[in-house]
Amino acid sequence: MCSFRPCWTCCCLLLFFSLEVRGSPKPPSAAPEQVHLSYPGEPGSMTVTWTTRVPVPSEVQYGLQPSGPLPFQAQGTFSLFVDGGILRRKLYIHRVTLQGLLPGVQYVYRCGSAQGWSRRFRFRALKKGPHWSPRLAVFGDLGADNPRALPRLRRDTQQGMYDAILHVGDFAYNMDQDNARVGDRFMKLIEPVAASLPYMTCPGNHEERYNFSNYKARFSMPGNTEGLWYSWDLGPAHIISLSTEVYFFLHYGRHLVERQFHWLESDLQKANKNRAVRPWIITMGHRPMYCSNADLDDCTWHESKVRKGLRGKFYGLEDLFYKYGVDLQLWAHEHSYERLWPIYNYQVLNGSQEMPYTHPRGPVHIITGSAGCEELLTPFTLFPRPWSALRVKEYGYTRLHILNGTHVHIQQVSDDQDGKIVDDVWVVRPLLGRMMYL
Repeated sequence: MCSFRPCWTCCCLLLFFSLEVRGSPKPPSAAPEQVHLSYPGEPGSMTVTWTTRVPVPSEVQYGLQPSGPLPFQAQGTFSLFVDGGILRRKLYIHRVTLQGLLPGVQYVYRCGSAQGWSRRFRFRALKKGPHWSPRLAVFGDLGADNPRALPRLRRDTQQGMYDAILHVGDFAYNMDQDNARVGDRFMKLIEPVAASLPYMTCPGNHEERYNFSNYKARFSMPGNTEGLWYSWDLGPAHIISLSTEVYFFLHYGRHLVERQFHWLESDLQKANKNRAVRPWIITMGHRPMYCSNADLDDCTWHESKVRKGLRGKFYGLEDLFYKYGVDLQLWAHEHSYERLWPIYNYQVLNGSQEMPYTHPRGPVHIITGSAGCEELLTPFTLFPRPWSALRVKEYGYTRLHILNGTHVHIQQVSDDQDGKIVDDVWVVRPLLGRMMYL
């Protein structure tokens, strides 16, 4: 007994000093983090989304002056998100929608509660109607590690170069990893961009875990499908976001393929009736129909699932998009940049030999998945396919300028070449009516 007491005393002293050095565990924070914006689809509105570790009220204070008091307030709600990992970590996701915003006016805001406020951010409310020229940054496959495009995107955002961001699937790599801490880290990294511009998303394969629960919980997109598919209007364009993943993760429900397909057809019918107001129809989905990369991804197969549908004949998207004259299709998944000639069913349908993208007879596909992640870049096949117009194996992202009802400007920015423009093309559509492919 006597020989044991000194050891017990030593252990107690070590534990005491260890607690003194490390301190007691910090209580969960009520401070807002991971602040980001999205456009809910109603003119004059903007949704602010953020995360806390404890349940507290959801409020946004905003105004027009960069300093001084913020005279306007809006309240919202929070929802509990329990990650599917072994720790079952709890996050509280707050959503507040600002309404009655003046089009094109810059606002200053902060979010939180009396228990803790975010720093101040700025955003410019989207302009109303079709008669203006939106500028967007477009990319997919951006990770918390190796986010090569992010510093330049932050600088572009600070300089006011964009009106919105389109993130075409695959976030963080992966948001569920390390009990969703990787998702937290990514959302903090993207905050300087996403808290300043509407950050519009679609799901990719890396969001699949726990039935896309991190994606559904963290983002606030228009509609009532938890961001899986939705559409919105921006200037002279109608933009449709969709889930290619419903074709691949059928254990979450085959009915989702059918539901999305019928919704897409209905939405495209309405968009075509509105062509006189918004002539452009643009889609964004993660996995491409076509690609010429040197891997075994779906887009390298002749009868790709996204293109031809389940079992090669049910709910394929190429026929649907061709039927309704979709002008521009934005994809990611391949960690590279590829621009296709106007195409349908492997046929190149250029407007003319001299001006292939003027009055094209088929949709234009852009694959832009080289923003940077831990999986590095994807190589191409040695020889390009006849339908592939340009391939760039460099880190970067795409700039999309919807100039007016007839002209769209597409540029690819190379981060490897210090922001050099490595692709530059105009797509020109007829002045009136829809693109008549059929």
